[in-house]
Amino acid sequence: MSRLKEYYNSDVAPALMAKFNYTSPMQIPRLNKVVINVGAGEAKENPKVIDAIIADLTAITGQKAVPTTAKKSVSNFKIRAGQKIGVKVTLRAENMWEFVDKFFNLALPRVRDFKGINPNAFDGRGNYSVGLKEQLIFPEIEYDKVDKVRGMDIVFVTTAQTDEEAKELLTLLGAPFAKQ
Repeated sequence: MSRLKEYYNSDVAPALMAKFNYTSPMQIPRLNKVVINVGAGEAKENPKVIDAIIADLTAITGQKAVPTTAKKSVSNFKIRAGQKIGVKVTLRAENMWEFVDKFFNLALPRVRDFKGINPNAFDGRGNYSVGLKEQLIFPEIEYDKVDKVRGMDIVFVTTAQTDEEAKELLTLLGAPFAKQ
């Protein structure tokens, strides 16, 4: 069991139960999954880009990433339905806890001029999204072997009913939110 999952069970859950006056332990918000997505618009000219992104995401997460395809043809973007245009990976259970621990404690502090993540990026249903400008902040990525710097979207999906509950959950898990 990962260190962060143990911390959730021993410290976070009782703190959330006390703060929000839950009557049942099943009401306590949990982290369901983490979804990491990389869009690759340049893949329409060079299909090998998808393989490089899959290799990077697999190294970062420890789980095989899958390509995503376009659902519709869009002539303005020169994209056909079924064409590979991105890569995603969905993390659950142990892989999720390991990634969250690594992301909050190793990767985010490596961002230049880091003052915290945006505390207003909740969707109204208890899910949080953060965007990164480069994959180089993760320790698994070697600078010399990167063909192009790419960003990624990371979504934390929780069982929280409100943004306040989700923010408190992520704060207790170690999310470095910026001071307002």
